[in-house]
Amino acid sequence: MALPYRVVNPETTQAFLDAAARRLSRREHAVMILDGAGWHGSPKLRWPRRITPLFLPPHSPELNPVERLWRWFREHHGTNRTHAEEQALVAEAIRSLRTLRRKDIRSICRTSWGTPEAHV
Repeated sequence: MALPYRVVNPETTQAFLDAAARRLSRREHAVMILDGAGWHGSPKLRWPRRITPLFLPPHSPELNPVERLWRWFREHHGTNRTHAEEQALVAEAIRSLRTLRRKDIRSICRTSWGTPEAHV
């Protein structure tokens, strides 16, 4: 799930968490992997009961699965392009996201340490 925001802060993070929680069924629980961005650990956040945050160590982008997704977007959708206005850039980002299926995202973001096969 992705939501386009002009700024990121505790309020937009809360909106994202609430939207993510609504997508979970009553029987599902999600672990959300987060880096050290200030708004991720804000005391203002109210974590939904069915979402558990997993904070990565500082300065470890190689551990963050979403970094691979951003790299994929830059390589496939974001290079050698300009946009006349911000709205066109947002529209392109949304269009790009809609080209991905869940299995594509899982494949791009898969890590050896974060997949069920890695657990003993």
